[in-house]
Amino acid sequence: MGYQYLLFDLDGTIVESGPGIIHAVSYALDKMGKEVTDREGLRKFIGPPLTDSMKTYYGMTDEEAAQAILYYREYYANKGIFESSVYEGFLEAALRLKAAGKTLAVATSKPEEYAKQIAEKFEFTEVFEGIYGASMDGTRVKKEDVIHYALESLGIEGLDYEKVLMIGDRKHDILGAKANGLASMGVLYGYGSRTELKDAGADYIAETTKSMADHILAMGIE
Repeated sequence: MGYQYLLFDLDGTIVESGPGIIHAVSYALDKMGKEVTDREGLRKFIGPPLTDSMKTYYGMTDEEAAQAILYYREYYANKGIFESSVYEGFLEAALRLKAAGKTLAVATSKPEEYAKQIAEKFEFTEVFEGIYGASMDGTRVKKEDVIHYALESLGIEGLDYEKVLMIGDRKHDILGAKANGLASMGVLYGYGSRTELKDAGADYIAETTKSMADHILAMGIE
């Protein structure tokens, strides 16, 4: 089975965004009067929608989580957004896929505005057909909704869904793909584990940026 359309998660798949996200979450929690006893434990905030994580891990109400997100953005928009780096070998892998005629796009739970700024900062905007993310007003946050938005924006419909592969490092990427009837590939160089990705139902697993591209390019070759 060869895939024509490749949707990539951003945090943990294209960019190592941990430092900026952790700093911004720590800032937000401090402003909310929440004590952070395990800073390394904040890595679990990388990937999933932030509102869900604030409520799950710190017991916030909807209103408190919304305020925490505002504090998060105070830090992230000015500093955290650029406290990241592109994973080694990712751009080479992406360019190989594009040269093979694949259509690449980004589908991220990060606000689209931030995702586009990161793409411009690290000069990979032109690699992708489009960069699709969450809305700042919270109406499009869940991964399945972002993926659906990306599919619509790319004009992919019906039977063409079988030509789409979602690639990401966390279970939310895999479950979001399943909710849209898409195949998925989990990558192990990000923030998720093999167990997490397999339990979520990933169709394929890749350990490195190179093996991710190798596997995709080998698909459909007799």
